[in-house]
Amino acid sequence: MENVMIMEHPLIKHKISMLRDKKTGTNEFRKLVEEIAMLEGYEALADLPLEDREVDTPIETCITPMIAGRKLAIVPILRAGLGMVQGLLSLCPTAKVGHIGMYRDETTHEPVPYYCKLPKPIEERTIVVMDPMLATGGSAIDAINQIKALGGKHIKFMCIIAAPEGLEKLHAAHPDVQIYIGNLDRQLNSDAYICPGLGDAGDRIFGTK
Repeated sequence: MENVMIMEHPLIKHKISMLRDKKTGTNEFRKLVEEIAMLEGYEALADLPLEDREVDTPIETCITPMIAGRKLAIVPILRAGLGMVQGLLSLCPTAKVGHIGMYRDETTHEPVPYYCKLPKPIEERTIVVMDPMLATGGSAIDAINQIKALGGKHIKFMCIIAAPEGLEKLHAAHPDVQIYIGNLDRQLNSDAYICPGLGDAGDRIFGTK
């Protein structure tokens, strides 16, 4: 698929395997999510635009490249996406952070939006939407719909684990969005959970049930 990158780095694969383990506790799980987000972010931000600027080194003045234009906008899908934010902020500490809130209706499995706050001017920023799990694709599609409706143009989506069903739907709905995936799992089960997956990412990040 065009605009889809499935990560093959050994460190990402290893850390995802640790996430899957039901014995991995909240603190370790949270750190792993952050580390994986940083590793994926390194790939996802490889095409940020650069411009030459003048800098005084201790030796001389030189012309050297720096990131051009408006800074990055990181937009986690609440609540599980919050666990990935610090990983990207470690790479780009000056990035602005927006939030999109939605929950999954347990009967229909469809996303229900309840909050959207984005940094301005959103249309001039590179936007990275983050959610650990891409299951049915509904939340990601709806979040990107909201961002585009508010003027967002340069959008990337980053997740740790995806189901083929969700990836296909997201790519079909937003073929212009670059999608970065830590691992593509086997399928969704009847409850729309990813198999083999890692359970409920939000509950495991925040220690709730």
